[in-house]
Amino acid sequence: MPTEPPTLLRLLTPQFDATSIVPGLAVLALIAYLLGVRALRRRGLPWPWHRTAAFVAGVMTVLLVTATQVMGYAMMLFSIHMLQKMALTVLAAMLLMLGAPLSLAIRALPRRGWGGFVRGILYRALRSRTAHVLAHPVVTTVIFVGSLYGFYFTPTFDYLMRSWWGNVLMLLFFLGTGLLAFGGAFALGPWPHRASPPIRIVELVLPGPLHAFFAVALMMASSPVVRTFANPPQGWGVDVMTDQLAAGNIIWGFGEVPSIIAFAIVYLQWTRSEETRTKVSDRRVDADLEAYNAHLRRLAEGSRRR
Repeated sequence: MPTEPPTLLRLLTPQFDATSIVPGLAVLALIAYLLGVRALRRRGLPWPWHRTAAFVAGVMTVLLVTATQVMGYAMMLFSIHMLQKMALTVLAAMLLMLGAPLSLAIRALPRRGWGGFVRGILYRALRSRTAHVLAHPVVTTVIFVGSLYGFYFTPTFDYLMRSWWGNVLMLLFFLGTGLLAFGGAFALGPWPHRASPPIRIVELVLPGPLHAFFAVALMMASSPVVRTFANPPQGWGVDVMTDQLAAGNIIWGFGEVPSIIAFAIVYLQWTRSEETRTKVSDRRVDADLEAYNAHLRRLAEGSRRR
């Protein structure tokens, strides 16, 4: 645990200890992703560079808040904890899913040998009833927003924060809820449940007011909401209610800006899909018209021959 008050330099200082499970998993995911990109290139198959950039940025975001002393300070100050939580749930999850890791895995894994075995397991998992239910917009929205109230307005949070492993499990859960939410919103690759663009936009817009209500509840509270952060270290000059106010502002900010970006991405996907459908429809109409004109020409030629 840190012994001095937080500064930007101390927050960004690397930290590796028993809690480094999350950054370890992030690094493994990055290695697997880059190996997948290399496998595609060796076969002469393209992979968008912006997908790779988004995934790398997502992993870097995870490392920034779990492989530094942000991890230690997040177990002592509510504001730092909420910064870490929202960075994982919203920013990192959004960037990781923009990298389309499921599409890459399906395309990069070989169809035979061990790769074919892993590919088959992935396919079955994505097509399972459990995955279909978990990826449903109603379920992802309830988990994404409900966990916020369920953790902080019940004794669950204080219980998990008593140990480092409880904190790690909670961070993995937060990241997982974000991956589910943005995975369904972007619907890239073989996602188990593909909702229509309007439903996906609602899925992005709906959590905003609910996050804002939670942030307001924190900022207007007259006492600490959770016991874990009720007694900040003496000598740091941290007022517990001011720190809780900062936590509420962080939730408000992270609930608005990334959601607007994600909304713009989904809306762009929608307009592009509509343009594609229009072009396909126009080509079909042109083909039908050409076939009809050809039929008329044949009839006219037959009449002249008679």
